[in-house]
Amino acid sequence: MQMTRLSVNINKIATIRNARGGNNPNVSKAAIDCENFGAEGITIHPRPDERHIRYSDVFDIKPNIKTEFNIEGYPNKKFMDLVAKVKPTQVTLVPDSPDVLTSNAGWNTIKNKSLLQEIISELKKNNIRTSIFIDTNLDNINNAVYTGTDRIELYTEPYAANYFIDKEKAIAPFIIAAEAANKLGLGINAGHDLDLLNLKYFKQKVQYLDEVSIGHALISDALYLGLENTIQLYLRELK
Repeated sequence: MQMTRLSVNINKIATIRNARGGNNPNVSKAAIDCENFGAEGITIHPRPDERHIRYSDVFDIKPNIKTEFNIEGYPNKKFMDLVAKVKPTQVTLVPDSPDVLTSNAGWNTIKNKSLLQEIISELKKNNIRTSIFIDTNLDNINNAVYTGTDRIELYTEPYAANYFIDKEKAIAPFIIAAEAANKLGLGINAGHDLDLLNLKYFKQKVQYLDEVSIGHALISDALYLGLENTIQLYLRELK
C-alpha cells in the first residue's frame, strides 16, 4: 500500500493567537513542534483578511521547517507574489472568494482552464509543485491534466458528511476519482473534514493517495489529547 504523508494545517493555531493578539501560541514554534512530533508536512492557508495565518507568518515559518511546506490559497496577485518569494514545496490552488468561511468547492477546470494554465505555468517557473483543489466530478478531473498541474487535492467534505450515513456510498466517488486521476498521471492529495473517525477507511479504500492535509479536526483533538499524541494517532490511521 502506498505511503501517505500527513501534512498538518496550522491555521487554527493562528486563529487562537489572533483572538488575543500578541504571539501566544507561537505559530512558527507550532510548525516546528508538529514536525518534531511526526508531521510530514506543514500546510497554511493565508487569506486576504489575514484572519488566521498572516502573510508575515509565512516568512517566519519557511526557514524553520525541514519537511514539505504547502501553501494553499486563491491565486490573486498578492498570493502569487508571496509564493514566488517563499518558494514552498507545494502550492495548492483553491477557488475561494475573499469572504468565504472555509474552502467549500473545487475548481471548475473547464471554465477556469486558461486561468489555471497561466498560474500553474508561473509556479513551475519557480520550481513549485502544484495541486488544485477539486471535487470528484470526472469532467473536472479529466480536464485538470490540461492545466499542467502536478496533483489534485480531492475535496473530502461530502465524504465526511455522509460517512456515518452510508460509508460505502460516501467513498465510492472518491475511489473512481482517484483511479481516473492516476491514469492521467496526476498525483492525489485529499483534505477537508478528515478526522480520526473517517480517515482510516478513506486511506484503505482510496488508492494512490500521496498526502492528506488536516487542520481543524486535528487541532481540535489536540486540545484533549495533546498535540504530539494526536499527530501520532493520525499517522497510525494512515499506516
